[in-house]
Amino acid sequence: MTLNIKNHPCFNDSSRHTFGRIHLPVAPKCNIQCNYCSRKFDCMNENRPGVTSKVLSPRQALYYLQQAVKLSPNIAVVGIAGPGDPFANPDETMETLRLVREHYPEMLLCVATNGLDLLPWIDELAELQVSHVTITINAIDPEVGSEIYAWVRHKKKMYRDVEAAKLLIGNQLEALKRLKEVGVTAKVNSIIIPGINDRHVVDVARKVAELGADILNCLPYYQTSETVFENIEEPSLSMVAEIQKETAEFLPQMKHCARCRADAAGIIGELNSEEMMQKLAEAASMPKNPSEHRPYIAVSSMEGVLINQHLGEADRFLVYGMDPANGTCTLVDSRPAPLPGGGQQRWEALAQVLHDCRTLLVNGAGDSPTNVLNAHGIDVLVMEGIIEEGVEGIFTGKDLKHMMRGSQIHACGTGCTGTGGGCG
Repeated sequence: MTLNIKNHPCFNDSSRHTFGRIHLPVAPKCNIQCNYCSRKFDCMNENRPGVTSKVLSPRQALYYLQQAVKLSPNIAVVGIAGPGDPFANPDETMETLRLVREHYPEMLLCVATNGLDLLPWIDELAELQVSHVTITINAIDPEVGSEIYAWVRHKKKMYRDVEAAKLLIGNQLEALKRLKEVGVTAKVNSIIIPGINDRHVVDVARKVAELGADILNCLPYYQTSETVFENIEEPSLSMVAEIQKETAEFLPQMKHCARCRADAAGIIGELNSEEMMQKLAEAASMPKNPSEHRPYIAVSSMEGVLINQHLGEADRFLVYGMDPANGTCTLVDSRPAPLPGGGQQRWEALAQVLHDCRTLLVNGAGDSPTNVLNAHGIDVLVMEGIIEEGVEGIFTGKDLKHMMRGSQIHACGTGCTGTGGGCG
């Protein structure tokens, strides 16, 4: 099979009005913290990386893709760009790519990554004919990089300051070199941050060109509230134009980047349609593995009215189903919780108790039970409010951000101006 890589709208300016792309948001975790990045807000008028309305499992993502291509038949590219980093979530990322390649052999596949954990996966990416990879490289000097990155987490160890930047940069450059050895088209994103790396981006361009990068995207930094760099002004148009002119001596430029969301779908520069967002919500409401029959939702509640009990304190779980005849939620069972103690075995036992439940709604939960239940295909959602509202919302794919506790994504507030600044 020969893929037409000229159809990629991000790498080929002449294709961007004809061919669409879709980002499948299957990678929520990130392995670095950039001082300009926040994934806290979700406003549909906000177009920037790290933002998504839903996070999907690989099987949910395949279902979403199947629905999306019906709505937008011009989709030619399937990408994974977060909302975290694809290779901080390698199992989800690679399984999604395998599923898409199996079901859509004609699709172009791409990933966008910070490059920290990319190298071990490059050979399989090539085998899957992932034709395009983007690496965001903001510095090649660790001293500059130390001002941009708060921390880097690699192989379960945390790094900070110059040590963190040195590790990240080394892995990025090694991965870029390997991508070109296996024939993958490589784009480098460099974010222009005034006073931090604006005078350094030319050095980045020179170095990545030496390693074989195909195209450079000099992105103006996006001012985002509640970040370390929130008080840094965005670069002027003249600064961006001058840097693009200087770096063009080394690499072709991408100048039509729309700083896409992690759930972007359709033509570059256009907001996701309401129908597309409905399909995304529908996919997220399905069982993580749609082949499993999990018709129920479990709830931890003290009195049976509110979601108001911590998972570890529950002595029984209320199990709800949806009546397809009238679309109402009904209580179908009450199941005793495993006895306290026993560590992980307790949560393994709970997974068996809730084997036919797709989701568990609780008022609080620790990492250990959450991880065990997730591994058994049960989503654990920490929320508060009326049981019926939460259960019905999960079954129907409604927006429940107002009920979520400790969520990394907050709903757009009533004061939204639609300017893309991020409400909150």
